[in-house]
Amino acid sequence: MLLLSISVTLSSSTTLIFDSSIDQNALLAFKNGITSDPNAVLSINWSVSTSVCCWTGVSCSLNHHRVTALTLSGLELVGTIAPHLGNLTFLQYFDISSNNFTGSIPSHLSNLRRLKEINVGSNNLTGEIPPWLGALSQLQRIHLNNNKFSGRIPLSLFNISRLLTLNMAYNLLHGNISDQIAHIASLETLNLAGNEFTGGIPSGILTNMSFLAEIDMSGNKLSGQLPDDACSGDVPKLRRLDLTENQLYGQIPAGMYKCTKLEKLSLSMNQFGGNISSGIGNLTMLRILDMYSNQLQGDIPSSIFNISSLEYVDLFNNSLSGSISTFYNSPKLEQLYLNRNNFTGGIPKEIGYLTSLKNLKLSENNLTGNVPKQLGNLTLLIQLDLAFNKLGGELPEELGNLAYLEIFGAPFNDLLNGSIPSSIFNISTLKILGLQQNQFSGSLPPSMGLSLFNLQELYLYLNRLSGQIPSSINNASKLTKLELNKNSFTGSIPDFGNLKLLQALRLWENNLTGAESPTQELRFLSSLTNCRDLEHLEISDNPLMNGILPASIGNLSTSLVTFWASGCSIGGIIPSDIGNLSSLQTLILSENRLTEFIPTTKGKLKQLQRLKLQDNQLEGYIPSDLCQMSNLGELYLGGNMLSGSVPECLGDIKSLRYVSLASNRLNSTLSSKFLNLDDLIMLDLSSNNFSGQLPNQIGNLRAINVLNMSYNNFSGHIPNTISSCKSLVSLSLSNNKLNDSIPESLGELKGLITLDLSNNHLSGTIPESLANLDDLLDFNVSYNQLKGEIPDMGSFKNFTAESFLHNSALCGATRFQVSRCGKSTSKSLSRVILIYIVPSFIAFMILVVGVLVLIRRRRRKNPPPSTEIPSVGAGWKIISERELRQGTDSFSETNLLGKGGVGSVYKATLADGMDVAVKVFNLELEGATKSFDTESKILSTIRHRNLVKILGCCSNTEFKALILAYMPNGSLEKWLHSDKYCVDLVQRVKIAIDVALALEYLHHDHTYTVVHCDIKPSNVLLDADMTAHVGDFGIAKLFDSDDAAVLTRNMATTGYAAPEFGSDGKVSTSGDVYSFGILLLEMFTSKRPTDDMFDAEMSIKGWVDKALQENAISEIVAPALLSREDQHLSAKLECVTSIFDLAIKCLAVSPGERINMSRVVAALHKIQAEVPVQELKKKHRR
Repeated sequence: MLLLSISVTLSSSTTLIFDSSIDQNALLAFKNGITSDPNAVLSINWSVSTSVCCWTGVSCSLNHHRVTALTLSGLELVGTIAPHLGNLTFLQYFDISSNNFTGSIPSHLSNLRRLKEINVGSNNLTGEIPPWLGALSQLQRIHLNNNKFSGRIPLSLFNISRLLTLNMAYNLLHGNISDQIAHIASLETLNLAGNEFTGGIPSGILTNMSFLAEIDMSGNKLSGQLPDDACSGDVPKLRRLDLTENQLYGQIPAGMYKCTKLEKLSLSMNQFGGNISSGIGNLTMLRILDMYSNQLQGDIPSSIFNISSLEYVDLFNNSLSGSISTFYNSPKLEQLYLNRNNFTGGIPKEIGYLTSLKNLKLSENNLTGNVPKQLGNLTLLIQLDLAFNKLGGELPEELGNLAYLEIFGAPFNDLLNGSIPSSIFNISTLKILGLQQNQFSGSLPPSMGLSLFNLQELYLYLNRLSGQIPSSINNASKLTKLELNKNSFTGSIPDFGNLKLLQALRLWENNLTGAESPTQELRFLSSLTNCRDLEHLEISDNPLMNGILPASIGNLSTSLVTFWASGCSIGGIIPSDIGNLSSLQTLILSENRLTEFIPTTKGKLKQLQRLKLQDNQLEGYIPSDLCQMSNLGELYLGGNMLSGSVPECLGDIKSLRYVSLASNRLNSTLSSKFLNLDDLIMLDLSSNNFSGQLPNQIGNLRAINVLNMSYNNFSGHIPNTISSCKSLVSLSLSNNKLNDSIPESLGELKGLITLDLSNNHLSGTIPESLANLDDLLDFNVSYNQLKGEIPDMGSFKNFTAESFLHNSALCGATRFQVSRCGKSTSKSLSRVILIYIVPSFIAFMILVVGVLVLIRRRRRKNPPPSTEIPSVGAGWKIISERELRQGTDSFSETNLLGKGGVGSVYKATLADGMDVAVKVFNLELEGATKSFDTESKILSTIRHRNLVKILGCCSNTEFKALILAYMPNGSLEKWLHSDKYCVDLVQRVKIAIDVALALEYLHHDHTYTVVHCDIKPSNVLLDADMTAHVGDFGIAKLFDSDDAAVLTRNMATTGYAAPEFGSDGKVSTSGDVYSFGILLLEMFTSKRPTDDMFDAEMSIKGWVDKALQENAISEIVAPALLSREDQHLSAKLECVTSIFDLAIKCLAVSPGERINMSRVVAALHKIQAEVPVQELKKKHRR
């Protein structure tokens, strides 16, 4: 027996040693997979000389001394998970969270049958979630969060009957969340946030999971409505529900408020609508209510504020209305956000009972009345935001009781008045104070800066404040932004040298002085040299009493971006040290009394984009050093006494957009190299002494809008090349010595509004082509030597005699106050006409009539196919079907340009060699004939440079076609949705303006209102210069301008049609505006409204609107328009954001609330002016 006992003991000991070595080997293999151990935890502590049970992070069982837990969280380990860990067969807890493990979870870990918890959260693991996890039946907690797992959730996981926690948040998981998840009856915590799950909320998850306490599905793409039976079943323990940032919609079911244990309800950033049920008051344990950025409407139920446990309420950015509740029984409420809604009435004084409040935001509503003094009772308040309302009266002194207040804003109310309470300036915790754009008056307290030692930003601009700027403000040493502009402050500008963190100082449009005598330096500028972070210095429009810019201006911050000091009566010279401001982008010193020369050191300002020195007393030459400013976009030197020539090298600054050198003493000829600026928008050289001929290179100014060379000594002829300046809107060459004739090619400048050629020596006739300039409003050729007939058609019908004065040889209509044409015709010629020609003509006509009668009689007996000519417009060609067949090679596929709803469009070459587009109507289709008649009728009555021009037609009973101007660049559809083509930001804005101008003409500037009814990219055609032309009027409607709308059975294209088109087919100009809004969204997102990603729950409008609300525009803009490396990314995003804001205004649900096309055009022109200079620098010859 003794021997047997010894044998068993030895055997047991051997087995124990063997099993421990398996664990050790497995852990050493894991250690070998670690490539970085910055804290030396494993490299030092995990040694074979000690038992594995003593190693850091390792726990063993008492009985078998086997490893049962491996916990290595937060040790900054880098490496992969060794498959050998699958040999730790006694392991129950595995935690390597918050490290930097990569790779996938090895399949060998499927051997860990005793595992109760696995936590690999916050690493960089990849691959799919292993299905074998579902076979580990002992698992209670799974943490896979904050990795890069992809794919779907394996269904096998839903069979783990003991599972308490399932955390897969913040991965790359996708697909629907299976309804089988409700099978995990024991589940307490479910976290699937921050993935890409789609589909609806799984059925049963809010009804049949009796142990479930926390659900977080935020940050996915879940859609649909919440289940009607939510919370009506067995979910008694649900405490936290977070569905934020999905695509859920519909009304929040009233049953949701039966989950009476809820402590947190977060439904923000969805599309929930309807009212908030008063049943919400049943959630008596609710602490957090988060419903911001939805479409909720109606009043806030007063029952919300009867929840005594409530700590946080956020209803920001909804459509809630009515007055704000006056009933409050929520003593614990700390955060209340009701901003950006439609609340009306006053701020209830009862809010003063919420004494635990720390943040109160009521901005962007329609609140009226006074600010109640009871707000002063909220002594714990940190932030108070009352901006963008209609509040009036004076601010109460009691606001000074808010001893912890850090942010106070009541700007843009317009009606707040009186003095700003001095008590506010005693709140030492204040960091931001914004009271701009109101009617505050009086002076600022002299000691205001003594208590504001934490103040960082002070905005008081656009008020009626007066008196001196207190020098004590220099004690607010943390101040970064000080904006006091547009008030009535007087006295000298104080020393700000102690504000060393100052970034922006804006004092413009006051009555501030800066020097005690005309020869004294502006000392306050010298004090600003201590402000090394200063970026914006704006002091324009103050009477600085001829003070002089100090040489120390060159010692201002090298971060200075803007220096704006126009209209200040500054005298003296521009210090040469100004060239040290290496980051300067804007320098505006216009309308002063600066003298002497432009310093050559300005050439060192390599980042400068705007230089404005106009209206001073500067002399000398324009220094060629300016040519070193390779980013310069605006150069204004007009109204000085500059002489000499224009430096040729300015033509090398391809970023230049605006150049004004007017009203100087510049002379010599104009260099052709200077005219190489093919992105220049405005050039004003008027009122100088330039001479010589206008160079032919003037045609290089492809983008020019305004060209003014008047009041010089230019001679010779007007170059024909000027017709290449297709974007010209205003051209003035008056008061020169130009001779020869007016070029016929000026008629090609279709956008011209102003043309002034007066006071020259021009001869010849006025070209009839000028009458075709539909937009021409101002025309002047007075004081020349012109002759012949003045055209009396087109735009010339609006001109008067003043346009043609002192041209003695002109003749024409009596209203031009010139002689009638043809008065000198000889009497003998008249006699010949009367005696011979007239009788012959009458005889000929009798013969023709007789022949026609015979032909008609024969046709009655055997009638041929009739020829039907529609209402033909002036100048239309009647082209035979035979010529069209020859020109299209019998309408071959090779000449097919596109197909539409009622026919096809072909490219044709006519007998005279002209390329045209032929729209052939398929007469077998219902409505094709009517469409032909409609389009013929409308196109015969309209003319605009941004509408497709009709050239002619061909019509008989068996064939109908329209001949249109050929557009070589095809449709906008092709350019937006093809990888072969690219339209940059500038081009897209220009195309949008072209289309808007066409619609403005159709809606507002035509005799009859024309509604297009089918605005979409395929109906926007692009000519050789990428100018857009709206076409396809097949379902358009023409009606009297007094009519608001008509009814039609012709529907616009799906996705582009306004909601009111519907079954009633209600058509109005507002419908075109809606379609244009969709077009804008498509142009700048490159997403069609019919894209698969859009459905009844999420339209393209809702998608863009959501991005606007979430400030996530960069995620939806067409990829071709933006680059993360683009240094002008933020400026471009602002431009596109403005476009999207405008589009949303076009897409208002109610037609009456939509913006009209005239306002759209104005808004687009404003946006175009804000396109970054560097973007316009790109070459895109239009």
